[in-house]
Amino acid sequence: MACAPRTSVVRSLKVNDTGYASTVFIGDLIDFSPVTNVFAVQREIPVFYGDEGHLSAYPIYSSPLPRARLEPAVQMDVTNTSPVICAGNVRVIAISAASMVQFGSVRSIRSEARVKNIRQLLRGLPPK
Repeated sequence: MACAPRTSVVRSLKVNDTGYASTVFIGDLIDFSPVTNVFAVQREIPVFYGDEGHLSAYPIYSSPLPRARLEPAVQMDVTNTSPVICAGNVRVIAISAASMVQFGSVRSIRSEARVKNIRQLLRGLPPK
């Protein structure tokens, strides 16, 4: 880890909802790599077929993701004045797909969420 491990203390934590591939983590973490693929179809008339949702039919799920440019390494010295990370009362409404709430240090995060939304409206009617 880049920083010396510290103790994480959270007085209280209330999370209403976590999405797919999401997490709540208290403490130090080396790597976090959540991945989620979402396929959502909204229909004006709710009809469901059993053979829908083949992700291979949509390039969004297989095309390579752009990568961030890696800047030259930065040398730094960190001095933590306290060996404890303290959080009081924390309330989280929602943690979305492939994301996290963390109290502590993390070395590396590689997060990926791919979402395909399809809306099927009746022909002849203007969208609402």
